[in-house]
Amino acid sequence: MDYKSNIQFRKETLTRLLYSIEENEKRIIEALYKDFKKPEFEAVLTETNYVIGDLKQTIKNINCWAKPKRVLPSILNFPSSDYIYSEPYGKVLVIAPWNYPFQLALCPLIAAVAAGNSVVLKPSELTPNTSNLINEIISKVFSKNHVEVIEGGVEVSQNLLSKKWDYIFFTGSVAVGKIVAKAAAEHMTPVTLELGGKNPCIIDETANIKLAAKRIVWGKFINAGQTCIAPDYLLVQKDIKSDLIEHLKQEITSAYSDDPEVSPDYTRIVNTRNWDRLKSLIEPEKVLFGGQSNSEDCYLAPTLIEETTMDSLVMKEEIFGPILPILAYENESELDEIISKYDKPLSLYVFTTKNKFAEKIIQKFSFGGGCINDTVIHFSNSRLPFGGVGHSGIGAYHGKMSFDTFSHKKAIVKKANWLDLTLRYAPYNGKLAQIRKILKWM
Repeated sequence: MDYKSNIQFRKETLTRLLYSIEENEKRIIEALYKDFKKPEFEAVLTETNYVIGDLKQTIKNINCWAKPKRVLPSILNFPSSDYIYSEPYGKVLVIAPWNYPFQLALCPLIAAVAAGNSVVLKPSELTPNTSNLINEIISKVFSKNHVEVIEGGVEVSQNLLSKKWDYIFFTGSVAVGKIVAKAAAEHMTPVTLELGGKNPCIIDETANIKLAAKRIVWGKFINAGQTCIAPDYLLVQKDIKSDLIEHLKQEITSAYSDDPEVSPDYTRIVNTRNWDRLKSLIEPEKVLFGGQSNSEDCYLAPTLIEETTMDSLVMKEEIFGPILPILAYENESELDEIISKYDKPLSLYVFTTKNKFAEKIIQKFSFGGGCINDTVIHFSNSRLPFGGVGHSGIGAYHGKMSFDTFSHKKAIVKKANWLDLTLRYAPYNGKLAQIRKILKWM
């Protein structure tokens, strides 16, 4: 079957994938729990339900998205009809991360298939139960020459990147993103890089402190902070800092009890290596709340850090875990000084009731996306593009933009034969003045 041109075949295949995921949802949830104790609620909200919703939207809209789009023709080409055709790139490589191992593997795959590409998916070896199940599901739904899952570690990724692809979609760290970009450049392969960064979260003196604390705790500690768009550090107006800290403590306890280690709603760090890295970032004398850990279970409590310097380890790079440094600021110039020390982040959040201040912040700083008076939720709207800028990523996806990401936009002019204006043809004597007049109308 020619999946490159047959839209109905793409729909039917994606529909089979939808049914398979719905049938296996319980197993997917169990696999996520086995990998790093992801709670069922989070597994459904951020993984299975998100993918199911993405599939349904894609199946519903694929005919419309794939249809050639007519655009206004140029007067210079009169008479003509002009179109944009969506053409699949061809062979696509998707390299998925471990933090949301089902969603961030399946959503790019769905879009690539919808656009008519063949796909090789490399899921993360750090979440083997989920990766194995993805492989099982995909192998039953797709033929091997259409979509194939290849499991393995770093050496497998390196081998895949050494080959020529028509498009590469990578989600992961900035460091590995640079390796992917370099490998892609060898073959002039276009890429989407979904990376990360140190996402600032600003709370000014007018914010609803209790509600801000609740929303910050949720956005930061869901998935134990292993979320690329989680708030990385807080910038709190100094007059409200102590009040905010007390509310943050209360909200952490409210969400995960006095002992988050026994809470069924708190995820674990994915492996010992990541746990060791995170543990090394905590300076005990700076801990305001939390800090408890258990290496055997890769447990690290939701932890608040009193931070006064930009030189500490925790402020050097993206944390990607349940550690939240809290810095005070006095005026806007201090905000500029701190945020500008870092590369452009994937997300930025600001809590305030001053609309002009919020607008000034989102206009002043360059970042992938964000929220005013909330965290993380911009990811959930498929009508909004999701992606970074600069070091936080290249390209964006979600909704129709996902389909467009995996489609080359081919420009086509259909010229009529019933009239052929001679103005463009040589000899040009006396024609320049007429051309100038026409160009002024455009």
